[in-house]
Amino acid sequence: MINFNQYKKIVQGLLAGAGIKVNGDKSWDIQIKDDRVYQRFLTGNTLGMGETYMAGWWDVKELDKFFEKVFKARLNKYLKKNLKTIISIFRAKFLNLQDVSHAFDVGMQHYDIGNDLYKAMLDKRMVYTCAYWEDAKNIDEAQENKLDLVCRKLKLRSGQKILDIGCGWGSFAKYAAEKYGVSVVGITVSKEQVDLGNRICADLPVEIRLQDYREVNEKFDHIVSLGMFEHVGNKNYRAYMSIVNKNLKMGGLFLLHTIGCNKSKAISDAWLLKYIFPNSMLPAAEEIIRSSKGLFIMEDWHNFGLDYDKTLLAWFSNFDKNWNNLKEGYNETFYRMWKYYLLSSAALFRTRKTQLWQIVFSKQGTRAGYLSIR
Repeated sequence: MINFNQYKKIVQGLLAGAGIKVNGDKSWDIQIKDDRVYQRFLTGNTLGMGETYMAGWWDVKELDKFFEKVFKARLNKYLKKNLKTIISIFRAKFLNLQDVSHAFDVGMQHYDIGNDLYKAMLDKRMVYTCAYWEDAKNIDEAQENKLDLVCRKLKLRSGQKILDIGCGWGSFAKYAAEKYGVSVVGITVSKEQVDLGNRICADLPVEIRLQDYREVNEKFDHIVSLGMFEHVGNKNYRAYMSIVNKNLKMGGLFLLHTIGCNKSKAISDAWLLKYIFPNSMLPAAEEIIRSSKGLFIMEDWHNFGLDYDKTLLAWFSNFDKNWNNLKEGYNETFYRMWKYYLLSSAALFRTRKTQLWQIVFSKQGTRAGYLSIR
């Protein structure tokens, strides 16, 4: 049986190996407020680390730099899987946690928590996916860069009809309709996004629906999905690709913009699943390729994952700057939870533990070949 002093010694030794000092004076050094944290770190898996931060048991001046060192040193391999984590892995392996009955869970828990939060955190167009920072000076420019990049990759032309799977508040739909003269049907599992998105896109040829992707049955010139595939789940990847194929006209392009992981995983991070994105799962490259086999030809694969580091830091800066205007509707525990989510995620991309991919597919290959656009 490990006693308290042994827990403390082990954790301090692991952190020291990553260049982190307990109660040190560097911006990435951990400040321990409650000594119970040592046991929770070792026995609570990532859930224990996140929940003790939310409770204020420990703090760090620059949380993203702390996690950068933690991830580089691969300290997560020393975290013990507890019973809750084992049960979660078992459920993910044998159940379809992203089936139709669970499709709207993430909408209610994450995207419906308050449009005021997302207005305060995001850019002026409310784009909640990775920005493209090439030649951009701020988050507004970087998100417009990304939206235009997507439009150019899809080779949009006036009069075309586009499906946006996981459309958020209609940022892509509005941009594409205004700048490229297309009509857009956007689908989302968030009631709040539908309400605000339709108001944002009023007087444009844009329709935003509360609809699961499995319910779509109509033809589109092109299909785009920005930051939604992370909610599909590996048991549904093939069905998702088949549905996209069915709804895409011959000669059309499908652009998939998704976070990806370096190897297949049975389950996502335990803390993230509980507090941020229920039932989420990051795809590995081989899973995307396998699920699209025989349905699509991959024309282009673009990785700009490091841009998500900058995007998440910009989101946290906006969130932190506007906290005084938000805190009447959200408590201090929420602030710490959201900060932990944004800055730990930034470190994941910075250390290349996770990637951001934009993949362009065609049904049978483009007639004149596909010219990659950056």
